[in-house]
Amino acid sequence: MNAKAKGTRAEHKTMRYLETIGYACTRAAASLGAWDIIAIGPRDIRCIQVKANRWPGSVEMETLEQFTCPPCVIREVWRWDDYAREPKVRTIP
Repeated sequence: MNAKAKGTRAEHKTMRYLETIGYACTRAAASLGAWDIIAIGPRDIRCIQVKANRWPGSVEMETLEQFTCPPCVIREVWRWDDYAREPKVRTIP
């Protein structure tokens, strides 16, 4: 299976999930930045890194942890396992 296509599907799945609960989403396609999806809701903003079947490695996690944001921004990693209906979500402090 093409890993890039699998990642893209996971990102679109994340966006659909967030849009159903009231967020407006944008995807940073083919970006080498820290975040795959930026979701804007009525009370907060979420910066989300999306993974399929694995959590980010230590170097990538360090990059996400060092990313500075205003207090209203929630930084998260969403992991979609194969055939899962809902993601596993970790909030980055």
